[in-house]
Amino acid sequence: MLRLGRREFAPHEPVVMAIVNRTPDSFYDQGATFDDEPALARVAQAVAEGADIVDIGGVKAGPGEEVSAEEEARRTVGFVSEVRRRHPDLVISVDTWRHEVGEAVCEAGADVLNDAWGGVDPKLAEVAAAYGAGLVCTHAGGADPRTRPHRVAYEDVMADVLRVTLGLAERAVELGVRRDAVMIDPGHDFGKNTRHSLEATRRLEEMTATGWPVLVSLSNKDFVGETLDRPVKERVIGTLATTAVSAWLGAQVYRVHEVAETRQVLDMVASIAGHRPPAVARRGLA
Repeated sequence: MLRLGRREFAPHEPVVMAIVNRTPDSFYDQGATFDDEPALARVAQAVAEGADIVDIGGVKAGPGEEVSAEEEARRTVGFVSEVRRRHPDLVISVDTWRHEVGEAVCEAGADVLNDAWGGVDPKLAEVAAAYGAGLVCTHAGGADPRTRPHRVAYEDVMADVLRVTLGLAERAVELGVRRDAVMIDPGHDFGKNTRHSLEATRRLEEMTATGWPVLVSLSNKDFVGETLDRPVKERVIGTLATTAVSAWLGAQVYRVHEVAETRQVLDMVASIAGHRPPAVARRGLA
């Protein structure tokens, strides 16, 4: 059972985490939700389309203009508070690697800290424990935040993913984070080239077999773009194909831009797997 905020999710229940960027330079939307009202509208749309979680980020993952902890907090803390006011039961996640920001957003009502940079600030897990928040433990290959991989190599990429994420997860529990609020993430694109990300996807069952809920952040990423030779705005089909494979291999949480499309893919896979009945049954009954 995965417990986040006021929600409980059964082991085979797919969970959709909608991305809400509070950045002026997002690779995906170039700042479309940087201002409050478009961002709040994005949250409302995501919820209407079936999102269980919104993941709010104040710093884009890639290189760019320096964003201080103070500026990151300015972009996220008040927004978290307003989202909590408007959506009392929604699970709110914040994508940050900084413990100072983590503490501020938890005070404002965040339920999950999404640490996409692999524990580079070890105090972030301490904040999650102190506030009873969930934590995403990600493999980033030891990369510094906001850097791109350069000639990165692994003897066995999945072995390294498991070593790092399981170590972070167990450390979090030892610090006091609830075991049923910890997720592990293979970190597609983070500290990896395209072949590493494809292999991590192909071998995802090795992660799901650990018993920890697995989160995958696949949406429109570079490994999809390179695999199919498609620009950012033409990666949805590749993303959804990777989502279906990940669902079949047992991933539970999906961090996405396209909520409605992802929900349909996950529902279809769940029904094929026998975990969800068809929404309607008409054929052959008349």
